[in-house]
Amino acid sequence: MCGVCGCGEGHTHSHDESNDHEHAHDHHHGHEHGHHHHEHSAEHAHAPGLTQARMVQIEQDILAKNNRYADENRRYFSERGMLALNLVSSPGSGKTTLLTETILRLKDELSIAVIEGDQQTARDADRIRATGVPALQINTGKGCHLDAHRVGHGLESLNLPEHSLLFIENVGNLVCPSAFDLGEAHKVVILSVTEGEDKPIKYPDMFHAADLMILNKTDLLPYLDFDSAQCIQYAKQVNPRIKVLSLSAKTGEGMDNWLTWLRAEMALQRIEYA
Repeated sequence: MCGVCGCGEGHTHSHDESNDHEHAHDHHHGHEHGHHHHEHSAEHAHAPGLTQARMVQIEQDILAKNNRYADENRRYFSERGMLALNLVSSPGSGKTTLLTETILRLKDELSIAVIEGDQQTARDADRIRATGVPALQINTGKGCHLDAHRVGHGLESLNLPEHSLLFIENVGNLVCPSAFDLGEAHKVVILSVTEGEDKPIKYPDMFHAADLMILNKTDLLPYLDFDSAQCIQYAKQVNPRIKVLSLSAKTGEGMDNWLTWLRAEMALQRIEYA
């Protein structure tokens, strides 16, 4: 269980729209949501009456169940030629700003939607909807990440057309979302230059799980003691295959490279769909 953050405790979640709808496409509405994940978590978590071995088994069972739902989501995306991206970061990295600026640049050429994950409020989903694209808010309560079952519910609500681009903005957290596959094509980790260049080696699981790292808020570099080259070196030390893009969602610098990457991934999905 997630003994550090407490999200293994009983918590509720809701969609801000369609909380009562029935869940189809092979997901079971009466699911058991627990946690968790990374290899060391059970070693430090404690629960009355549970041995270490039993806690490890519970974690393995939960991850296995999540992976089955993730496979269903992946099949859903594949059958519709959709590109799904799981955006992960710590709070304050600029994920939502990056999303809104990306949507404004691409919404006239692509069908886009967003699943927005937060513990509380629908503020970010409201920001996304203001761009004119559909956004579904999922509040996780005490939960520190989205899981594949919740995303499956969201897909039913959104009912997206074929060849859509789906952004899944995960809960701000560089630990727990690394272990939970949502069925996405890629995890994209967003790191702000205000956070420190050592984040990739402090949170290696997340950067190892990501295919792309976006170094955001580069417009602030002249005012910070941030070593971009060292940060990228740390990321590649953890994950030699990771791609890196540097940009400023605020000023637009470097955004074209991000849009080029997105268009290329969309084209690849269309080829695989055909």
